[in-house]
Amino acid sequence: TVGVIGRNGAGKSTLLKILSRITEPTTGLIDLYGRVGALLEVGTGFHPELTGRENILMNGAVLGMTRAEILGKFDEIVDFAGVERFLNTPIKRYSSGMLLRLGFSVAAHLETEILIVDEVLAVGDAEFQRKCLGKMQDVANTGRTVLFVSHNINAVLNLCKRGIYLVHGQVHAVGDTHDVVQEYTAHISQDDFLGRADLTQHIGRSVGMKPIFRSICLLNESLSPITDCKTGDTIVLEIGYDTHGKPYDYVHVTIQSRFGERLCTVSTQYDAHAPQKLLGEGTLLCTIPNIPLHEGDYTLTLIVGDKLDGVADTIESAMSFRVWFNDYFKTGNSPNTSQGYFIQSSSWKLA
Repeated sequence: TVGVIGRNGAGKSTLLKILSRITEPTTGLIDLYGRVGALLEVGTGFHPELTGRENILMNGAVLGMTRAEILGKFDEIVDFAGVERFLNTPIKRYSSGMLLRLGFSVAAHLETEILIVDEVLAVGDAEFQRKCLGKMQDVANTGRTVLFVSHNINAVLNLCKRGIYLVHGQVHAVGDTHDVVQEYTAHISQDDFLGRADLTQHIGRSVGMKPIFRSICLLNESLSPITDCKTGDTIVLEIGYDTHGKPYDYVHVTIQSRFGERLCTVSTQYDAHAPQKLLGEGTLLCTIPNIPLHEGDYTLTLIVGDKLDGVADTIESAMSFRVWFNDYFKTGNSPNTSQGYFIQSSSWKLA
């Protein structure tokens, strides 16, 4: 089992598309030994006009399986995906969650020697994510190859024995997963984006996004620039933007651990006093009081969009910052970082 990690734009998805023979390499050769099953994007490999049943049969046929072989796996595929009621419905009427479940189930259950999965954990509910990880582990235990791309570093650590870290389309590190993850986390924690960042040409911007975010800076309660804070402090995010004349409905800021785990999201949609629209050029201030994070390094991911067209700009790991633990509880005691990322006060008494 091999995990592929790296920032947005590092070339992870392009590599998987080349290995899946969707995209031709500009130069070089790839040797593949066995059939490849792939889940790259929701709906990839499906024909929207065909029903769920017809798409399962078509995918099996494309992989060179006989009808008898496909039917032998059919019930398992349908049961895992949970789409039995909709088997005879054209998949163009499926929700994105249904498409994801069916796509993963087809890729994982049809007997391919190589299973390629790109960011399946970014969509779907927690229960389905656990099922996916369990199934990928089962596939790996049978001796088949699993190539897994994810920003969830803990999932990569739990599932993969070896890792590849890509930077700008080049292999930056390869080897034992823990060693590769250490290299990755050290790289993203460098001071390049500590406390502030120019976002105009940020390497974390997703492909095809509009350059709406211009800058970000971490401030203290007095609006002075800082690079770190203490548990319980109030911090302010100063976000520069230019919507290029188009109004947008929301801005999300997601706080992530250094392993890429999404810890919480603050948003203009969750504040009754936030601007209803973002329009023109300006600066947005987001105040986060009493930040409840344990000591460690964290990153921020920015998203802006509107309800009609969806996400217009998103930047992964736009800025990093550090939190230091102080005597938050005024007891001289503090929880170990292994007990969780959040610090929460509580009161205790005998009943």
